Amino acid sequence: MKRLIINADDFGFTRDVNAGIVYAHRYGVLTSTTLMANGDAFDDAVRLAYETPGLDIGCHLVLVQGTSLLTGRPLPESPGQFLRALAAGRIDIYAELRVQIEKIRDTGIRLTHLDSHKHTHIVPSVFRTVIKLAQEFEIPYVRLPLDRTARFSRVPSQFADRYYRRLARGSNVKMTDHFLGFRLTGCLTEDTFAAALRNVEEGATEFMCHPGFLEADLIAARTRLKESRVRELDALISPRIRELMDAESIRLATFCNLDNRAA
Repeated sequence: MKRLIINADDFGFTRDVNAGIVYAHRYGVLTSTTLMANGDAFDDAVRLAYETPGLDIGCHLVLVQGTSLLTGRPLPESPGQFLRALAAGRIDIYAELRVQIEKIRDTGIRLTHLDSHKHTHIVPSVFRTVIKLAQEFEIPYVRLPLDRTARFSRVPSQFADRYYRRLARGSNVKMTDHFLGFRLTGCLTEDTFAAALRNVEEGATEFMCHPGFLEADLIAARTRLKESRVRELDALISPRIRELMDAESIRLATFCNLDNRAA
């Protein structure tokens, strides 16, 4: 069986991003999202989460960009700056991520999965910390770090997947069988989405996306993903996409309803 979780990152980033995510869930194929505890529109996202009970909620862990919830100071602006701060011991990964999870948990939202902004949990030390926190907070799933369809990723992922999965299994944390969408960040359209769906494999797959409406908040935000979020939203609500999923025997899923075979 092909089971597909379609997850929107960046819930809580801006109000128009929040609105686009909820719209893609209500009128399209989006099943899940991950919430940024340090997002400017966090409170708006929490309100929408309670108004949209069918939307699966996880935590989008942030170590790059925005403000630290632990110190109140700016986080590193780029993945490169983050790696330098990590090497110099200038960032307490465990404490920072723990306070982010606690902030969401304190709202009463039940978290079903963890992933990371700018994919920082691909770094082994960050991944180990994320797995530790998932175990501590009894959060069932962590995102598989590598998209095997990304350029230069297929061969390395064959080896890295074993490492990530061994760590996760040792802590009783699950991951989906496959992860897609990373290589399409910023260029996901109805056509590229359709092409990706034709290559969905048997088992459980998480597909990452970044939909949103482009209004004043997003226009003013510091992000390269602006007009592309509207194109992604259009793809997620396209009747053609729904028809293609039916033709390919793809069943929409959430982290809540995956069976044990997805571990």
